[in-house]
Amino acid sequence: MNEERKITVEEVESVVAPPKARVEESARQTFERKRDYLDGFLSQKPAAEPAGEPGGALYEAVVEALKEIYDPEIPVNIYDLGLIYGVDVTDDGHAAVTMTLTTPHCPVAESMPGEVELRVSAVPGIATADVNLVWDPPWDPQKMSDDAKLELGML
Repeated sequence: MNEERKITVEEVESVVAPPKARVEESARQTFERKRDYLDGFLSQKPAAEPAGEPGGALYEAVVEALKEIYDPEIPVNIYDLGLIYGVDVTDDGHAAVTMTLTTPHCPVAESMPGEVELRVSAVPGIATADVNLVWDPPWDPQKMSDDAKLELGML
């Protein structure tokens, strides 16, 4: 059952290079490049995001302002903590923030909405700001961003 396999080695002086591919003139004319369909697409300018929509400059500025407000008991900003349920910014600079607190008995229940309103109304381009404090749906730790969970050692 044991078959011997032999490997033979042949030494050569040089190897002939394979021929290079050549395209004849008649083939070039037959396969002339067709119209590039990407030309029109690539020359278009990207559509600008409305300033008050997610991805828009004004909306993102409001979100950044919210990320500067920290819960006094938990060392995470209120946006990553999941306390902000919604941010709406109109074209005329009115911002409406829907938020909750970790519990209705939170020690900052009276001051936090006022601070949010103050910080959001200080964003350049925001004329007025309203804060709607809601309790439904109630906040729970699953609303936190992965960054917040990581910061608190929950991941």
